[in-house]
Amino acid sequence: MRQSKRMRSPGAWLDEYSWEERMECRKRRKRDSYSSERENRSRRNPHCHKTLEGHYLEAHSLNQRLDSQEMYPCEHSLDVACDDDSREETHKDRDDWHHYSKSSGRNEIVCTLGEGAFGKVVECIDHSNEGARVALKIIKNIDRYREAALSEVEVLKQLKSLDADNKYACVHMLDWFDYHGHVCIVFELLGLSTYDFLKENNFQPFPVKHIRHMAYQIIRAVKFLHKNKLTHTDLKPENILLIDSDYNMAYNRAKRRDERTLKSPDIKIVDFGNATFDHEHHTSVVSTRHYRAPEVILDLGWDHSCDVWSIGCILIEYYLGTTLFQTHDSKEHLAMMERVLGPIPTNLLEKTKKRRYVHRNRLDWDVHSSSGRYVRKHCRPLKHYISSKTEDHRQLFDLIEKMMEYDPAKRLSLEQALHHPFFSCLYKTSNSRKSNSRGSSTRSSSSSSSVGSK
Repeated sequence: MRQSKRMRSPGAWLDEYSWEERMECRKRRKRDSYSSERENRSRRNPHCHKTLEGHYLEAHSLNQRLDSQEMYPCEHSLDVACDDDSREETHKDRDDWHHYSKSSGRNEIVCTLGEGAFGKVVECIDHSNEGARVALKIIKNIDRYREAALSEVEVLKQLKSLDADNKYACVHMLDWFDYHGHVCIVFELLGLSTYDFLKENNFQPFPVKHIRHMAYQIIRAVKFLHKNKLTHTDLKPENILLIDSDYNMAYNRAKRRDERTLKSPDIKIVDFGNATFDHEHHTSVVSTRHYRAPEVILDLGWDHSCDVWSIGCILIEYYLGTTLFQTHDSKEHLAMMERVLGPIPTNLLEKTKKRRYVHRNRLDWDVHSSSGRYVRKHCRPLKHYISSKTEDHRQLFDLIEKMMEYDPAKRLSLEQALHHPFFSCLYKTSNSRKSNSRGSSTRSSSSSSSVGSK
């Protein structure tokens, strides 16, 4: 029944953009950092009437956070899109926020980690837990945000009970409480999002060895969700956080600039505000635009496999450094898919409720229009994006291609994905370590026996 408590997912763009507007959006996307900023661009467009809801746990590296001088983020006005009827409610919420930051004895606010329509995420010193550093997500005291946050709390509770040992890469809720109408969720403190790391590294791609490590963790974590009848529905680089975003810096002579390389590619998945259990109502639109599966755009219904498509989009973005499908229009999005992956199967187009996208069982698309030229210029067949002919690169693209299969029934399952050859070296490394460990134990046992016999 949670669907009545949640707004539609971010990224449900409702209006068509001109070529000039699209180019401006591309420029803004490079400028924007936080997930809420990336999503809320549509608010600034007068033709877009959608109100967006953010559920993002953003974080900066520890040194950056400690250098921040903003001790009371509430003193800065929230960037809130609201109509006249909600202005009074929003003003009250700001007063409550100010009250929280000044009078909460348990959590001492250090700095702001991120903010959005839902409220803010701040770094705190938890004085009830020996001064531990935590991330505190503080939700505005507005009914629709409170209800969505309480739904997320229920999901997080279940995930923690199912993964008490924290073996899977899903963020753990440490605690939650209600403070004068504000739902406050306490999380472990993490590093930058993978999107922000890309941004701060001038959108330089991740090394393939790091993509492999992150991909394995993401797939394993989402498989854990699916096994427990839960679909995330909003997987994207902003919702994949690095556990530690420390890096090594090296100068790239070919590109004449410094480049960052992560010390550790360990990650965690965050933002379960739109997660949906199998038995719950499935809203027609889910996922942020750039990572939305074709069956969602065509209104064919969706299941766990929409997460698989999103992961495929994330992995190609890690490889390229930029989003594969740069668009805000559904028909153009489908045209980009066809340009990259080939024609959409006729059986899917025959079943779609979006008849305006189809003509004679084919995508109704004019390749000679300005949008058509834009798609031809900015999209290429998938295999043309491979930057190296090595086996690692070939295997990665084979995995991505199978995860981005149009037909959900034929799309690679996450169980199959974990056993893809792209990850075989991880299993070899693991088996080698186990063998070495057993060998050491055997030698130690033999040595002990020899000493005993003497």
